Parts: sequence; C-alpha cells; structure tokens
Amino acid sequence: MLENPRSPRVRAVAKLAKKPARAESGLFLLEGPQAVAEALEFRPELVVELYGTPSALERHEGIGRAAVAAGVDVEYVTEEVLEAMADTVTPQGFVAVCRQFPTALKDVFAAKPKLVAILEEVRDPGNAGTIVRAADAAGADAVVFSGRAVDLYNPKVVRSSTGSIFHVPVAVGADLEDVLNRARAAGLTVLAADVKGEDLLSVRQEGVLDGPTAWLFGNEARGLPDEQLALADRAVTVPIYGHAESMNLATAASVCLYESAFAHRS
Repeated sequence: MLENPRSPRVRAVAKLAKKPARAESGLFLLEGPQAVAEALEFRPELVVELYGTPSALERHEGIGRAAVAAGVDVEYVTEEVLEAMADTVTPQGFVAVCRQFPTALKDVFAAKPKLVAILEEVRDPGNAGTIVRAADAAGADAVVFSGRAVDLYNPKVVRSSTGSIFHVPVAVGADLEDVLNRARAAGLTVLAADVKGEDLLSVRQEGVLDGPTAWLFGNEARGLPDEQLALADRAVTVPIYGHAESMNLATAASVCLYESAFAHRS
C-alpha cells in the first residue's frame, strides 16, 4: 500500500493535473468510480495504473475485477495519498492514470458522421466537458476542439464529461476553417449557434435539421466573430421565452444537439 503522500510516485501522478506534464507524458488523470468504470468498460487498453483506497475497492468490487481482467495494476493507497494525487478537494476513492487518445480530424469525417459538435475556442473546462457529455447523450458521432480551446485532458473537462470522452471520438487542436471545409466535403450543413441567428424553431420547421449537421459553438464570453459566422451555412439562436438575460453555453449546445437528434429520429 502507498502511504507516503510525498513519495516520487505520488508526485508524478499529481503533476498530471498540469498541462505541461500531460503534454510531456501523453498521460492524464481520471478520478472517481464512475469515470474509472467507464474507462475500464469501453477503453481498458488506455488505463495504465489504478489507485484506490481499501474502502473504495470494497464498495466497488466490479472496478477491481475489471482492472484485473484488463491487466491493469491496482495499487491500494491511503486517503492522504489519494488526496495528494487527485485534482479534486474530496476525491471519490479512485485515481487512474490513462493514455491520451485524441481522434485524427481526417478520421472524424471519413466516418461519414451525421452529427458533429465543433467547439471553437471554448475555454471553460466545465462547459467543454458538459458539451462532450451532451453530444454523447444525443448520439453525436464526434466532437472537435478547434482554435485555442481548453485542453481535452484538463481534469475538470474529464470530470465534467462523466466518462463520455471514452464513448465519442474527440479531435483536438484543429483549425476552424479546415474543420468546416472537411465537414462540408462530408455532406454536413454547418450551423453556427449565435444570438444574432435565426430562431431555432423556424429552422427546425424548415427541415434544415433533418440532414447531417455540424453545430459550431463559440467562446463563452465572445461568441463567434463575424468572420467565423460567415464560414457557417446559417446562424441559429436558441430563443429565450422567459426573462433570463442569456443561456449558458453548455445548456444551449445541449438544446441544439438534441434538436438535431430528434430530427434525425423523427
């Protein structure tokens, strides 16, 4: 059992909360039983190491069995060691070290997707992870992080995705114009979510959402500048019927993605 929270091994794991260590190692942190269980079920080959407290491994026996079946070393640690490793203040019993696994942009569109979410310079990790989760839930075929978007493997992005990063392909570091050119070449209509756009309801009634669609979402504070809006086929806004001043980006993205999912299945 690992008992020293200041040991080199513990410090090496904790460093993965920072981008330079992730970039150098090609690894990232995964925390909590739900996310670890998703990784072991859907992408067990990515899990390098698993650390858990005795009580957590007792409560979640299936995680230990899945790790052993995948050939992953399971290390018992104290609560103090887990707290030293984790990015959260109150970790939930497990920390895993995983290999990064971004999808190549060419592979995203070679797969003939019907629904793609594009995040252009989305910087808030909570928003980014929640949109990945919403895209997964809506049955999207892929997510693309373009421009200076937040790092996909930021611990907060990973946590907010609640395991969805292991379900849906995600491409990172893409150039927006290249992404949109590839999307159109693959037969997708590009819809930019923007407050200056057309009402989502009218666009839906026209049947625009019935076909393959790439939704483009911009930065939380600045949105999409005019030159980027011009790259889209149409701009669409989610109407606000109450008195709210605005809508959170991840919430608006969820609505847009689900409208496309409904249209594809109607």
